[in-house]
Parts: sequence; C-alpha cells; structure tokens
Amino acid sequence: MYILVEWSLRVSLAAAFLSAVADRFGFTGAPGAPNVAWGTWQPFVDYTGTLLFFLPKALLLPAAVAATAAEVLLALWLLTGWQTKLAAYGSALLLLTFALTMTLALGVKAPLNYSVFTAAAAAFALGAMKS
Repeated sequence: MYILVEWSLRVSLAAAFLSAVADRFGFTGAPGAPNVAWGTWQPFVDYTGTLLFFLPKALLLPAAVAATAAEVLLALWLLTGWQTKLAAYGSALLLLTFALTMTLALGVKAPLNYSVFTAAAAAFALGAMKS
C-alpha cells in the first residue's frame, strides 16, 4: 500500500505541474477556451505580475521563467523517482509560495479554488514518507 500512496503522490503532483506548464505554452487550448487558464506565455507573465505585484516589472519575466523551470524540473524528478525527498520538499515550498502569493494578491479563496494548499500538503506528506 505504501508504494501505491507514494506513486500516487508523485504522479499527481507531477501531472499538476506539467498541466500548468502545458497551459502556458498553449498545449491545452487557446486563451479563453474552456478549462484554459492562460493559453499562451504572455497571459502567464501578466498573471505572475499580478501575484508578484511587489516586484519591479523587470523581474516579472525572470520570475515566470524560474517558476516554469522549477515546475518542469520538479515534475521530472517526481516522475522518475530521482531525489524524491528533495523533489517533494521543493514542490511543497514552491506550492506554498504560490499559495501565499495568491493569498496576498487575490485573497485566500484563489488558492483554495485551485487546491494549492492541498497540493502543498501532499508534497510535504510525500517528503515525510520513509524512504
């Protein structure tokens, strides 16, 4: 049972990261299509600016790139099982950062609507599991 729980957490977290990345590159549909958050890169950068309203505009693109790179890297680590604890705790910290910035910029309902706190807790649970 333990292996199934670990595998489920790894795959579901990786899928969430890769789905978000696919959306911002238009792989899940065009902007405005059902169930598409961004549809292209620029709306994602704009959304990054909304969440990171306290950063200078010059840092928004690097922040969007860094978030995307972190999501891809963590997803690959989770899918392959390489450095699972590091990937799990890194995922938890990234998701908690997303949740906190969403709360500051948009209110607590936004991260609750997207289960960001739940995903962060799942990542922390994965990290806490015995190797």
